Amino acid sequence: MTTRRTRPAPRPPEGTPPRSELARQARTVLADAVRIARWAADGAIPGAPPLAAQALERAATALELSPAQIRSGWDRARLAGLVELHGDTARPGWRLRAWDRDDSAVLRGWVALFDAWSLVHPAPEDIESTAVAEAVEAVPQVLSLLQLSAGPVTVPALLDLLGQRVAELREERCEVPYGPQPLPAPAEPAPPADPAALLDWALEGLAAVGALTLGTGHATLTPLGNWAVWVKLEQICVAAQSPAGNIEQSAADMLLGCARLTPGPARDEYRAWLAARPVGSAVAELLAVARGEDALLRGLAFEALRVVGAPAEPEVRAVADDPSLRPYALLWLAEYDGADPEDAQDVLSREEATWLWVDTAAAVADHGETGLLVRHLDSAVQGTVPALLDEVRAVGHPRTVQVLVALAAAHPDPALAKAVRRAAFQVHTGGA
Repeated sequence: MTTRRTRPAPRPPEGTPPRSELARQARTVLADAVRIARWAADGAIPGAPPLAAQALERAATALELSPAQIRSGWDRARLAGLVELHGDTARPGWRLRAWDRDDSAVLRGWVALFDAWSLVHPAPEDIESTAVAEAVEAVPQVLSLLQLSAGPVTVPALLDLLGQRVAELREERCEVPYGPQPLPAPAEPAPPADPAALLDWALEGLAAVGALTLGTGHATLTPLGNWAVWVKLEQICVAAQSPAGNIEQSAADMLLGCARLTPGPARDEYRAWLAARPVGSAVAELLAVARGEDALLRGLAFEALRVVGAPAEPEVRAVADDPSLRPYALLWLAEYDGADPEDAQDVLSREEATWLWVDTAAAVADHGETGLLVRHLDSAVQGTVPALLDEVRAVGHPRTVQVLVALAAAHPDPALAKAVRRAAFQVHTGGA
C-alpha cells in the first residue's frame, strides 16, 4: 500500500456563501427559463426557436409572461442546458431533470449561461464586430479586478482596465488567415468603437446573467459572479467524485464515483459492481444511463460495458441505430471483434467522429478542467480548426453551442477563441 499526498482543495474567498445558497441564487436567476423549459418539455412547444407566433401566445398565456420574456427565457434555457433541440423537437436536458435536487447541476447550468453572456445580451448592431470580439476577450481581466477588489469598482477604473487590456490584445495578436486569401478591396476604415459603449454593453450583459450588479457609476460582483470568477481562476472541477461504496450505488452514481480513477482501478470498480447484480439487469441499467443527457456518463457506461464483454454484445448491437449511442456502440463492437482501440476509430464515418468529438467535449465542459477542453482540440479528425468548426456546425449535436462557448472561454489563443466564439454565435442564431 502506498500513501499519496494530494494538494487540499483551495477554499473559496472568505464570505462566499455555501454552495446551497449559491444554487438558490442561480435558481432565482434562471426561474423563468426553468418554467419555460418545463412547459416546453411537456410538449407544449412543438417546434424549435424562433418560436412560432401561436406557440408564443400559448406560452405567454399559460405562464403569464410577455412574448419577449418567453423568447428570452427560452434562449437562456437552451444556453444553460435545460432544454436540447433534436431536429424540431425540444427535449428536457439532464440539468432540468436534476434541477430541484442537484445543486451542482444548477451551478453548472448557471456557469454555462455566465460563459455565454455575450449571446444572452448581443452587442448593439452599430458596434463593429472586431471591437466586440476584443471586448469579450478583455472581460476576464475586468472580472478579475472586480473579484480581487471584493466590493464596488468605479466605472472609470473598469474603463481604464478595459482599454489597457484591449491595447495589449491588439499588440499581442498576430492573426494568420487559413489558406490563400484574396486581396481585400479598398474600404473606408471603420470608425473606432466607443470604449465606454463597449464597457456598458459588457457590464449590462454580465448583469443580465446575474454575475454583477450595477450602481450609479460602479459595478459589484454578485456572490454568484464572485464564486464563478474564483472557480475559473482556480480551475476547480465542481463535480464531486468519490470511489467509496460504489458496489451499492446505482449505475449513474457508480460511474460518477469512478470518473476520477485511472483505468485500472476504475475497471476493478466496474467488476465489483457487476459481480453484485445479474448481468442482464446490469447491462440494461448501464445502457439506460448512456441514453441520458450527461455525456460523461455515456462514455463511462460504455467503458463499464467493455468489462462485461460478450454478454453485452447483443444489447450493444441493438442500440447501434440510436444516433446518440451509435459512435460509442460502433467503437465497442469494433474492439469486441478484435480491433486495436487506436484503430477502432476507423469504423466511424466523418460525421459520427465529429458527433463523438462534440459529445466528449460536452463531458469535459461539464466535468473537467479547462486545460482538458483545450487539449481536446487535438483529438479532432479534422486537420484544421476552421474545418472542425464547419463540420461541428453541420453535425447537429444538441450541445454544440455550449461546447463552443466553453472552448472559446478556455482557449488562450485570442484569434482561435474569436473564431470559435463566432461559430457558436452562428449556430445559436441559425446562421451559416
